[in-house]
Amino acid sequence: MGAGHDTVAAELARRARDLGHEAEILDVLELLPYRLGTGLRGFYQSSVRHYPWAYAGLYRLFLRRGAGSRPSGVPLARLAGDRLAERVERFRPDVVVPVFHLAAQLTGHLRARGALRVPSAVYVVDFAVHRQWLHPGNDLYLCLTGQATAEVREDIRRPALTTGPCVSPDFTADSPSGPPGESSSGSPGADAWRSLLARYGPGRTPVVLSCGAWGAATGLAATAGLLTDRGYLPVAVCGRNDRLRRALSQVPGVLAPGWVRDMPGLLHAARALVDNAAGQTAVQSLAAGLPVVGYRPIPGHGEEGVRRMAALGLTESAGDEQELCDALDRLTVDGEARRSRIARGLTLFRDGDPLSRLLALTERAEAG
Repeated sequence: MGAGHDTVAAELARRARDLGHEAEILDVLELLPYRLGTGLRGFYQSSVRHYPWAYAGLYRLFLRRGAGSRPSGVPLARLAGDRLAERVERFRPDVVVPVFHLAAQLTGHLRARGALRVPSAVYVVDFAVHRQWLHPGNDLYLCLTGQATAEVREDIRRPALTTGPCVSPDFTADSPSGPPGESSSGSPGADAWRSLLARYGPGRTPVVLSCGAWGAATGLAATAGLLTDRGYLPVAVCGRNDRLRRALSQVPGVLAPGWVRDMPGLLHAARALVDNAAGQTAVQSLAAGLPVVGYRPIPGHGEEGVRRMAALGLTESAGDEQELCDALDRLTVDGEARRSRIARGLTLFRDGDPLSRLLALTERAEAG
């Protein structure tokens, strides 16, 4: 479901392997029979791209936190139970770590039935913990913020810890603090990006517009045009949505580079991120020391996440064009507003490494 969950899984696996452990990554959608996973992915992608009102309705019905009985994801998730059990029997892991809510429903169901004999530790990668992340059968929940941790404990009375995000160290290199185009000790690819941005928009301040791996966004062309008129260089990261990329390429003064393979370099070369999902790109930007402004979020978890990040002081949220421009005018120039916003964003990473929590869980399980 997009690239964020895959990115987190890959980074956890990399950290484990670097410490000499073995790690295997499974896609729960591929474990579902009858190509149900492909259908779910296609439906969700179409909804967020073309029918956001439909996804907003589904979010309210199935996912949003709150009292009252709502449909559960267990019946769908348990269709993948036999295939997961086969992989677990073959690989013999010490812990299973869901990083996607449907996988959390599956492991919780199997643990409650005794069909999964190793601990399951859910890593919640959303800032707003919706209901489908939660199943009381899981052993442990790892959360991005203390607020999310408290909500998990309140809602299902299960152990939960705050670990912060899991971001590649490529993003956490020293970020540049000087003006655009000035050399720094940031990501190795940053200088190449600065050179490109300077050639494409000389004298303009580069701002990244992000809409995820699927290129789901509302009014992105209008936003890009607005920023161009205000003297910015919008860099529209459209994921794999080539139709959106081609459309934005027609907007004068907008750089739409297609799929970006060096996101650390781009984020270290830019001066701010305009975000609409509170997903992995927003977290990576905070790690890189890049101020983030939430604007026109996608419905459901994106809207709630953007609002939650802003309420925690990690980012800013703009309700209209003027608020967006005002925020960028303050945050893209060197000064106290930019420094304090960057410092506040970096506090998200002070709670340590989620992998160490997972290893501690396996040690307790072995001792027991």
